[in-house]
Amino acid sequence: MLFQWDLGRHSIEQVEKTFLGPRKLDQETARFAQELFEGTVRESATLDDQVRRQSQHWRLERMAAVDRNIIRLALYELLHIRENSPAVVINEALELARRFSTADSVEFVNGVLEGVRKAAAAAQS
Repeated sequence: MLFQWDLGRHSIEQVEKTFLGPRKLDQETARFAQELFEGTVRESATLDDQVRRQSQHWRLERMAAVDRNIIRLALYELLHIRENSPAVVINEALELARRFSTADSVEFVNGVLEGVRKAAAAAQS
């Protein structure tokens, strides 16, 4: 959904309708997907600032769209859904990168997410 929103610049409602509508998801899965998608879109400017701070020499616009959106999604989950372990969130993001992007992307995604995780942990200390 994030990829579709990012590249197509469709409304949240339109993306959810075309993405979730034809799928037969149980209510809990659909609700969680919507929460992640809507929250990530709502917080995208703040999340993008975090990405920019951690990805030296990379402009957000030059990143592969898949990588950019995997990072946004994981950052939203890391920063806003506290019940999920940071290690699990990062691992899931790396699995998405392995499946939908390139081998080099896994290292890049991991570096950005670990950088944000460490900065957030240091700020809480």
